[in-house]
Amino acid sequence: MVSRVIPVNAFDLVLFGATGDLARRKILPGLFHRYEVGQMPEEARIIGSARTELSTEAFRADVRQAIEEFTPETPTRAAVLERFLLKLDYVAVDARGDAGWQALAAMLRPDVVRAFYLSVGPSLFAGIARQLDCHGMATPEARIVVEKPFGRDLETARALNAGLRACFEEHQIYRIDHYLGKETVQNLMALRFANSLFEPLWNATHIDHVQITVAESLGIEGREAYYDQSGAMRDMVQNHLVQLLCLTAMEPPSKFTPNAVRDEKVKVIEALDPVPPGDIARGQYRADKGGDGYLDHVGDAQSRTESFIALKVHVANWRWAGVPFYLRTGKRLRARVSEIVVQFRDPPHSIFPNVGPIHGNKLIIRLQPDEGITLRTTIKDPGPGGFRLAEVPLDMSFAEALGGDVRPQDAYERLVMDVIRGDQTLFMRGDEAEAAWAWVDPIIAEWEKNRDRPYPYDQGSSGPEEALMLLHRDGRRWRQIGG
Repeated sequence: MVSRVIPVNAFDLVLFGATGDLARRKILPGLFHRYEVGQMPEEARIIGSARTELSTEAFRADVRQAIEEFTPETPTRAAVLERFLLKLDYVAVDARGDAGWQALAAMLRPDVVRAFYLSVGPSLFAGIARQLDCHGMATPEARIVVEKPFGRDLETARALNAGLRACFEEHQIYRIDHYLGKETVQNLMALRFANSLFEPLWNATHIDHVQITVAESLGIEGREAYYDQSGAMRDMVQNHLVQLLCLTAMEPPSKFTPNAVRDEKVKVIEALDPVPPGDIARGQYRADKGGDGYLDHVGDAQSRTESFIALKVHVANWRWAGVPFYLRTGKRLRARVSEIVVQFRDPPHSIFPNVGPIHGNKLIIRLQPDEGITLRTTIKDPGPGGFRLAEVPLDMSFAEALGGDVRPQDAYERLVMDVIRGDQTLFMRGDEAEAAWAWVDPIIAEWEKNRDRPYPYDQGSSGPEEALMLLHRDGRRWRQIGG
């Protein structure tokens, strides 16, 4: 299979927070790779911006170090990197004041695509948008990209939306969720809507339940202050897991356009039933002989913030009536894995004597690591001596399917190029973010009212026992993390 590279138009990309960790680890290496494969035109420019006073030469040296550290070495990397660095400029600006904005405005060209990437905290979003508007940079064709967290509740999300919309139209605002840029997430839409095999079966008649798991083997080290104010619900469920749920459960859009796709996603969020306390399990990893626990990391023995959460969720519509969606995410778990498991119903009747129960097919969509799709099917076990059945995988690994010379794009690479193209399909709309918070807020409010403590769980496990019971009491089992 050949991966086609379609070049984008010339652009000026202003990267706020250009000296930060996300910029160095993901955004700048991703832009370099797009240039390396020929998608970024020679006329493109990247303007780094932060409070730090740096010369352009010092900024380029820092970017060189980041790319050498966070991108794989190739025979052409050194030569391409020299050309890439020439596309970089730098200007120091004060996001909370007036310094540097006129200098930034003078650097922008009027005849190319103009994009502003805010790799900064959400408290700076509205102020930066206002400065861009005041200094004439927020032109009708400009685009602005904002990172999560997009608020911490419905009220703050509405305030952020209002601050951005005061200076930019909704079609200019790109709320980024890097999970939506993953190759497999987009292949979920292709799997459903470009094949006649699955969509007729994608409903309550044929599907028993769906599991969505985003597990991390690492803890919260380096993010303690942020994470203890957010927890797994705000950090992961409200955005990443809800987005994966939407793409799994949404109705076919009338056409593959940004608003048509996002209209269907909003309908899913609005159809989510309230989640009763008995359908939620919150956890907090505890200290063990291998290291400190969550409470040690945050330095607060009274913290009630969850590092793990599992929920049983229902989508109240005709397609999914009676089908539970089980969501779970957590830190310091058995393995790092993100996947969607669609469990089809068991066959209604077995014609095979003495073979035991026959289980339904299982579609496993792996987001990380090793992106790919597996369909587990039942076949006859080869060999003589009786009729035996065995479950085997039909497996498609993207790394193998694309060939050894082509690697799937990193999510940030794809999403930044979509911004330049003006394609909002994989970005959240403002009402979508608000609808997700409207569903999440009552759940969090119930915890805060009751002052519930999360259940402790062992590091390297699958989470607290209470999460296992969410499925066990329904006669189901979680797929093993990393299995």
